[in-house]
Amino acid sequence: FLHPHIRVFLSIAPRICILGPPASGKTTVAMWLCKHLDAIRISQETLLFKETLPLTKEAKAYKERKQKIPNALWANLIQERLSNVDCIKQGWILEGFPENQEQAWMLQSSGIIPVHVVVLYAPDTVLIERNSGKRLDPVTEEVFHTTFDWPRDPWVQQRLVKPEDTSEQEISKKLLEYHRSFPGLFQTYQKILKSINADQPCMDVVSQALTYVQTRHRSAAPFTPWILFCGPPGSGKCLQAALIAEKYGIVNICCGQLLKEAVAEKTKLGELVKAYFDDDRPVPDNLVVKIVAKRLNTLDCVTNGWVLCGFPRDIEQGEQLQRAGIIPN
Repeated sequence: FLHPHIRVFLSIAPRICILGPPASGKTTVAMWLCKHLDAIRISQETLLFKETLPLTKEAKAYKERKQKIPNALWANLIQERLSNVDCIKQGWILEGFPENQEQAWMLQSSGIIPVHVVVLYAPDTVLIERNSGKRLDPVTEEVFHTTFDWPRDPWVQQRLVKPEDTSEQEISKKLLEYHRSFPGLFQTYQKILKSINADQPCMDVVSQALTYVQTRHRSAAPFTPWILFCGPPGSGKCLQAALIAEKYGIVNICCGQLLKEAVAEKTKLGELVKAYFDDDRPVPDNLVVKIVAKRLNTLDCVTNGWVLCGFPRDIEQGEQLQRAGIIPN
């Protein structure tokens, strides 16, 4: 029976990126982590072929014309998907994205910053060999291999298909592109990144990934910071707050996101907020202050410190926050 604050700390929704070269096992690792953490798996395939988001049609049109989908379109598509209730409530695992530093920066500027980044690696010769034996289950989307990971179920064996673009020439081209892009990604995520050797049994890779994503990063701040970001719309306060939170390992609290989370989790306060959301009315200050104060008093915020943006927006709201005992330093 855990103290409520500890329960909240341990149940923070995961925000994970699984990166790596082609045939390194990203899909397998992402699917296993989703099973363990009950998170939502987001990949380029799921965004294009399983979603009906407003931007899906536009992205698929590029694919059908065999043109590269622009980085900005990918970033907007991901932002749109991650703002859905299931991702807010259960957390997300982003598989194979971002692919380069520009995409990573675009996600950051949209406020999408992972807590953990897992990078799989293996020698190119191993990846090329793996790629030739790769088989896909069109029903479950699971990936198997003719040598290393063949399914026992004969029904599954029969329905496996060879993915497109599995030629040695195609994989070599993709590997070259990955090696060019990776240094920029490493630079962006180095403080939250864990490299795992994919040239070992699948369950060992999954086990190491699971151990890492269940760790909490220690704060690098010299004291416990309670930071408030203010500024007019479009001034970049939420982006700066997210970058400071990432750099020092403190908790990033965006007021708008916090209200959405309360609604998604169907808390008592969240039900009250939902009524205002449904009627497109502003949420009363006293209700917002209660939700913000409750979050800032949880164990992770008290232990590591916090950075808050989007609230308060005026003197009265600031005074209400002070009366609730929330005083930035």
